[in-house]
Amino acid sequence: MSERVMPGRAGGLITLGAADALWVDVTADSAVPTASGAFTCSPAHARAGYVLLGAHMVTTVRTSGGQWGVPEGQVRRAAAELNAVRMDRQDLVRIGPFRRAPRQECYEESPLRWRRGITGELQELGGPERAARREDGRLYHLAGIDWRQILVEQTRDGTQRTWWLPRAVVRLLDAAEHAETQWVHAARTRQASTAVTEPPSHPRQAPDADSRPTTNPEDPTAELRPYNKELEGQLYSVLSKKPGTSRRVAGWACAVCRTAPATVLDHCHEHGYVRAPVCQSCNTQERPDHLYSNDIRVANRYTRLFHTDTDHWLRHWHRCPGCRARTTLPLPHLAAWTAHTACRSLRPTHRDPRGSRGRKPCGTLRVSWTGSHNAPRSCLLTVAVDFCPSGEHRVLAQVPYREAVERFRVWLAETAPAVAAAAGPDRLDGLPAQIRPVIADTNGEGQALF
Repeated sequence: MSERVMPGRAGGLITLGAADALWVDVTADSAVPTASGAFTCSPAHARAGYVLLGAHMVTTVRTSGGQWGVPEGQVRRAAAELNAVRMDRQDLVRIGPFRRAPRQECYEESPLRWRRGITGELQELGGPERAARREDGRLYHLAGIDWRQILVEQTRDGTQRTWWLPRAVVRLLDAAEHAETQWVHAARTRQASTAVTEPPSHPRQAPDADSRPTTNPEDPTAELRPYNKELEGQLYSVLSKKPGTSRRVAGWACAVCRTAPATVLDHCHEHGYVRAPVCQSCNTQERPDHLYSNDIRVANRYTRLFHTDTDHWLRHWHRCPGCRARTTLPLPHLAAWTAHTACRSLRPTHRDPRGSRGRKPCGTLRVSWTGSHNAPRSCLLTVAVDFCPSGEHRVLAQVPYREAVERFRVWLAETAPAVAAAAGPDRLDGLPAQIRPVIADTNGEGQALF
C-alpha cells in the first residue's frame, strides 16, 4: 500500500483523508472511473454513519479524539467489488431528461437519488461541459464514481439533448440506492426501538469498527427474494393503484438479470398483464425505441435480445398470458423482430470505412405500421433503412401482421422450443376474449410504449 494512506491508522481505522487516497489508489485500474474526495466531498457525509462506495456501505466511526474514520478493510472490499465490474461503454441507458421526471417510487428513503441529482445538475449548469468545470464539489461523484467521465450526451434533430450512462454503471448505482434505502430504514427502526427501551439520558455509543449494516454490504441483493411468478396473471392497472406495491416490488431481485434490485413492474401494454418486477436497466433494455406511436428504431441491443439472450427474453415477454396464449409478441417487439431477424438478409451493406475488409450493415433500421394488432387483417409492417448512402428511407419490405406472426411462430419453435411448447391457446383457459386496452406508460416520455 502506498505510504500516503498510512497516517491516521489506529485500531483498523484510517482517517477520511487517508481513505480518499486509498480509494483512488486501489481503484486506479477499475473500468468504472472513480473520484477523489469520495469520503470528504459532497454528497458524502460522514455524520450520516456511512459512506457509499459503489454498492458497498462503508461504516464511518467517530474516534475518542473527535475525528471521523472508516475501517480500512471495508474500503478495500468496496474497491475489490468495484474492480470486478465489467463495463461496456457502448451499451448505454438513457437517464434523462424526460418530459416527466421518472418516479422515484421505490427509493424515496435514499438520499442518493442519483438520476434526479444528475439530471438536475446538468439542467442547472447547461450540460456536462459546464458541470465538468464546476469546482464547488457538489455532486462531484456518486457513490465514489466520477459520473462525468462516462456521461454521454446525444442530440436529437439538433435541438433536444439526452444524457446516457453505461448500463453496468446504472445497475451499480441502482444497487447503491437500494442498499442505502435499506440502511436508512434499518437505522430508523433501531432509533425507534432505542427510544422505547433506553432512558433519555443514555449516551449513544460509537459503532464498532467492524460493525456491519443490516443490509449485507458484500452483496446488495443478499436480502432480496427471487421472483417466483407471484404476480402472474394480474393486471397492472389494478396492482399499480394498490398501496404498498412499490415497497413490495423493491423487495424482489430483478426477474431478468437477477443481480439488481427491482424498481418497476414491467407489463404488457397490449394486454395489460404484469410480466415481472425488473430493475431500471432491464426495463430500458426491454422497452422499444419509439419515434412516434407507430414507428420505432431498431436499436443495437436487439442483437442481444434476439441472439445472445434469446431464450431468457422470450420467456420474460411470454410472462404475459395474452402474448403466451397467442404465441406472439407485442406489436412493437414483433416489428423489431421482423426487421432485425426476418428481414436481416435484405439490409444493404457497405465497406467498413475503418479500412477492414469486412462489410458493415448500412444505416439504421426503422419499422412503422399502419392499422392495429386488434385488426390484424389491416395491419402492415414497413421495414426501412434510414441514413443509407444509397437512398435515405429506403424501404426493404412490407410484411402483413399475420405473416409476421407466423414467421415468429416458426422461428420461436426452432430457436426456443421450450418457450414455444409453453405457448398456444390451449395453455390458458381463462384468457379474456376481449383484448385489454393499451395502458399509458407512466415511466416514459408521454408516448404510449407497448
